[in-house]
Amino acid sequence: MFLPVGDIPNPQSTPYVNYVLMGLNVAVFVIITLPLSAARPDLNDPLLIEYLRTFGGGGPWPVQAIYERVSAYDLVVFQYGYRPAESSLPTMFSAMFLHANWMHLAGNMLFLWIFGDNVEHRLGRVGYLLAYLGAGLVATFFFGMFVPESQVPMIGASGAISGVLGLYFLWFPRNQVKVFIFLFPLIMTTVLISARIVLGCYLLIDNLLPFLMTSGEGGGVAHGAHIGGFLAGVGLAYAIDRFPGLLRQRAQSSGKAAAPSVEKDVVSDIVRSVNTGELAHAAKCYPLLEGRVGRSRLATGNLLTIGEFLLDTGEPEQALSVFRRLISERPGDASLDRAYLGAGKAMLHKARCDTSAWHYFMAAVDLAQTSTLADEARSHLRMIEERKG
Repeated sequence: MFLPVGDIPNPQSTPYVNYVLMGLNVAVFVIITLPLSAARPDLNDPLLIEYLRTFGGGGPWPVQAIYERVSAYDLVVFQYGYRPAESSLPTMFSAMFLHANWMHLAGNMLFLWIFGDNVEHRLGRVGYLLAYLGAGLVATFFFGMFVPESQVPMIGASGAISGVLGLYFLWFPRNQVKVFIFLFPLIMTTVLISARIVLGCYLLIDNLLPFLMTSGEGGGVAHGAHIGGFLAGVGLAYAIDRFPGLLRQRAQSSGKAAAPSVEKDVVSDIVRSVNTGELAHAAKCYPLLEGRVGRSRLATGNLLTIGEFLLDTGEPEQALSVFRRLISERPGDASLDRAYLGAGKAMLHKARCDTSAWHYFMAAVDLAQTSTLADEARSHLRMIEERKG
């Protein structure tokens, strides 16, 4: 058995929304699931008749035999769980807070507890709540696409939690997950494994392969919802990382494609401005470059100079955009250590982004071409660690 039990590093802030979500799920289970699971449904309940009719009460099994197997909670799940054949927005939400049993609840809450705090710290409370619920809706819709005629209710928070895992996967690649390995009597220990390896196995081995083998039906587990939620989280994280840059580019461009001659003039103007020390003018011209092709005409050193100037003059958001694009578009460049260092310093200016800054500084240390740069990155790492206690 391989069981995640924690992760490092963790933010210093308290993940209040994460705790509230966990509390709501547990409260619904204790107040509704447990007592109604042990109760028999009312024979006069119209919902019971609909339940029996839907699941074959008129077939070879006597109604009495089916009734003896049905609990009052089964009717709650039938009414408030998500049934693709009778899709509705209210049940897409209510299904997120219903669970089948203790194991179902415990597994979901464990993953939410481990991975939710970092994501909430990065998104903020309102943003995290919206992302959680939004991923849950996408996960449910994705699940329903493959079984549109199904009357079997889907319940559980795992689709929304998979969205949290997708956000975590993209934003915290250097985090490590504490995994308890229990292979009695040979191995009983806890090891640290890269978060991306753990979450990659969750997506591929635990969900994608079973999903393909069962043709999307899942065999009692909503693998489609897990996959849909995870992809929604990854997509949201990717969009959040790049959306500020897109906004600036739109605001500062005329909305028309630059002619090749104009593009060359912009590149020449930036190079001249950097060489003569007119960095404010170079930074002003940078957004006029047309996408990746335009930026590719500039030397890495010029881009780093622009990013560092923006950082030094109180424009961390714009500087972060320059550094991130450089990291993304030139993965093998020898000067990426400066880009990672700059991105980490820019992240320190943003609220709730210490953990992301920590990852950038770690990358700067790994790629450092000089001891001076490595020492500067390590000093920022120590500062973050001291701040987090």
